[in-house]
Amino acid sequence: MVRVLSYNILIGGARRVEPLLNMLRAGAPDVIGLVEAIDERVVAELAAALGMEYRLSGRAKNRRGWQAAVLSRLPIRSTNTYITPPLIKQPLLEVTVETPDGQLLTVFVIHITAEFSKGWRGNQQRRREVQEVLRLMEQQRGKRHLLLGDFNTIAPRDRVRGSRFLHYMLDARLYRQLLPGPTNHPANLNAVMPRGLRFLKPALQLVPQSKLLGALLDSCDWLYAPRGGIDLLTNAGYSDCFRALRPRQPGFTWPAALPAGRIDYLFASPELVPQLEACEVLTAGADGLSGGLASDHLPVLAAFGPAPSFSNAL
Repeated sequence: MVRVLSYNILIGGARRVEPLLNMLRAGAPDVIGLVEAIDERVVAELAAALGMEYRLSGRAKNRRGWQAAVLSRLPIRSTNTYITPPLIKQPLLEVTVETPDGQLLTVFVIHITAEFSKGWRGNQQRRREVQEVLRLMEQQRGKRHLLLGDFNTIAPRDRVRGSRFLHYMLDARLYRQLLPGPTNHPANLNAVMPRGLRFLKPALQLVPQSKLLGALLDSCDWLYAPRGGIDLLTNAGYSDCFRALRPRQPGFTWPAALPAGRIDYLFASPELVPQLEACEVLTAGADGLSGGLASDHLPVLAAFGPAPSFSNAL
């Protein structure tokens, strides 16, 4: 069995190495895809503590940008990074590992842009990025591969707890417990609301204080929850691992302190789907540590059984 984990570690994870290790050890993964892995020292420390080697994507051209990382206890056979104009958040990282049964498994890690305050234009940007990822993965057609990461969007039939999300956005303490010090709190309503709707901010600040208003906000999530791009992946034949095995569970991954929506995914290629045995969201670490104390996202873990001997042989 091969266990693969996807995790957004929040702006590099500095000063949170031990909580992050706690969460990672809870999943006992063989391969880890990290998003917002902007501090190589943190990545190297995590890899050393877990007995893994690692690869980094580097940053997008002409941008301060984020980057991705893959950590693996399985032998890494090849690495590629794709830096193309549609991918404005980070490059697409591709790492191929050799599984214990001698087969190859390719893992792609991506961080799709948020741009929530741009409304439908942000949604269109996310769709363009997913289309570009599909184009870049075309070379792996017919081979076993995974796409994982933070997609900053909701699957078409998933629901969102907008009242929880709003509570998180209005309570800076929930974020600053992860980034102590002078760092500004980026989780604010201006970051997610189109400029033309910001006149509603005073009313929205009342929602966390009212069960009725919270229920109303939750019931109309289709009006405000971004849903750009997941349908493109499923229409292309990729399987949403969590939803495939847990069709009725919410699987919320963000924000970790008050989970309100599912924006972190693992997608399996058609060749890999028959091997999918388990998938879960990890809410606590190896010793019971709350996931909200390690990052603002929760990790997603999927487990795959051995491949048929004739598939994608080394």
